[in-house]
This record gives sequence, structure tokens and C-alpha cells, in this order.
Amino acid sequence: MLKYVLDILDLLDDPQVNGKTVVEYLDSVAGTEGSSAQVTTVAGERGSTDFVLVRIPGSQGRTSGGSARTLGVVGRLGGIGARPEVTGLVSDADGAAAAVATAAKLLDMRRRGDVLPGDVIVATHICPDAPTEPHEPVPFMGSPVDIATMNRHEVTGEMEAVLSIDTTKGNRIINHKGLALSPTVKEGWVLRVSEQLGELLAVVTGEPLVTYPVTTQDITPYGNGAHHINSILQPSTATAAPVVGLAVTSAAAVPGCQTGASHETDIASAARYAVEVAKAYGSGHLDFHDAVEFDNLVNRYGSLAHLQTFGRTPQES
Repeated sequence: MLKYVLDILDLLDDPQVNGKTVVEYLDSVAGTEGSSAQVTTVAGERGSTDFVLVRIPGSQGRTSGGSARTLGVVGRLGGIGARPEVTGLVSDADGAAAAVATAAKLLDMRRRGDVLPGDVIVATHICPDAPTEPHEPVPFMGSPVDIATMNRHEVTGEMEAVLSIDTTKGNRIINHKGLALSPTVKEGWVLRVSEQLGELLAVVTGEPLVTYPVTTQDITPYGNGAHHINSILQPSTATAAPVVGLAVTSAAAVPGCQTGASHETDIASAARYAVEVAKAYGSGHLDFHDAVEFDNLVNRYGSLAHLQTFGRTPQES
């Protein structure tokens, strides 16, 4: 996996990189069949970005009429660069790099004949000149498009579970370098950390499982005036599928717009984990949440889906 990460970081650390460049790389990895990746350029008030979506069909996946479940892997970020304010690849790029490396590995596996049971959909976006914005305790990367636009292009209705990978270094909550796993979030509910996902992360990293706290604020949509740790769980506002955040973390608070702060081995671990989750989820050997327990909670206490919306305005309340 490290080979893919090194190639991808070199590819992304270019002021001229765009979605087409990334797709050409994935096509070269996929071989004669190609990657079938889609690129959608979207302009916002502060520039534009290229959304890249790759679908890797499974042997028993939905695209072939099978019953194996579809996993979504979302590389979440503001941008891979903040030019002209800073020069080079920023820390915030880790989510995109891990997602593209995941797609590259799965495409190469498929080319060699190692086809997973279920479909996997990998999505991220490529923007080498995203804006920055203030945030405590360190500055954040902004984005040329808003979160709702990101969700529309990165979270599809076909995804039956979503693994969201994001740099999560700009805080003093996760004082650990490597990877950390969030609780499962589904339709406004913060559920317990999936034991199966936690055990698998410990196996992949060879280290004890590290988790991090998720607040109700973190799972509400951006733009409501509430503080969010970052955008890692924003996909949960756009789907009824269970969502888990895989945070690429550091022991110190690192700004998302800082260059020279991406650690190749941590990105490779995140991508390796995503591949292993795809294997286990598509084959039915791993679940993101306990469906029976979730249904019991909703029956007892009601839906919390309103937390996926902007809710009431101060005037209405």
C-alpha cells in the first residue's frame, strides 16, 4: 500500500493536478478494463474543485444483480493545497490520498483476479488551491464548495455503510499519532463503537484501538453555527446508512493548512484498513452497527433524524 501512497502524494503535490490527472493514474493501475472513474467539476464562490468517484464492482455486488452489500469510502477534506497562501501539499490532503490509494489497491486487486464480493464506491475531491479559514485551536482548510455540495457528490444512495477518512489533527482531543475510530453515527444517533471495526483496526495497525469522542454538535450539518471537530462525520447528515469516521491523527495540534505534516505510513494504514473493511463488509462478516439494537432505540425514544437537518431557526424557537 505504501507504494500507492507515495505515487499518489507525488501526484497530488502538483499545483496543476486535477480530477482528470487522478483518473488517468487510476486507469493505469486498473489495466485494460480501466477504472470507470467519473470526474465532476463544481464551481463555488471561492473557486472550483473536481469530484472523483470510482466504483469497483464486486463478484456478487449490486451492480451485477447480486446481494453482497456496497461499502462507501469517502476521502473527506477541504482541499489538498491552499495556494497561493501556502506552497505544497497540506495536511488536509490525507483523506483524499487515503481514498485514492484505497481505490488504486482495489482496482489492482481486481486486475489480478482478487475480486471482492461486494461493490465498493470511493469518492473524494481534488482542489490544489482551496481557501483557509479561522478555527480553534488551529486554522482549518476551507473549501470552494459547501458541505451540502460535497455530500451530494461523495455520498450516494448505493452506499449501505460509509467509512469517512479525514485528517483530524487540528484539535487537543485526540493526542495520538496514527489512526482513531469514531462511534457509529446513524440518522442522528451516536451509537457505540463497533467492536468488529475496532478489532479490525487494532489488527491492521498492530496497536491498541484508539477511539475519540463524538458530540451531538459534530453530527449536525455545517453552517448551523455550532462548533464541529471537523467534517469527518458530515456524510452522516446526508444518508440513512451507518457512518464511521476514520481519523488520521497527530499527538500535537496541527493546522489543516500546514505543509510538510502528512505522514505516509499513517495514510497507508488508513488505506489498508479501508480495504480490509471492504473485504469483511461485502462478505457479510462485519457490521457497522447492531440493527436490532438501533431499531429498539428508535422504537423507545423516537427518531433523531432532525439532527441531520438545520433544525429550527432562532426565530422559530
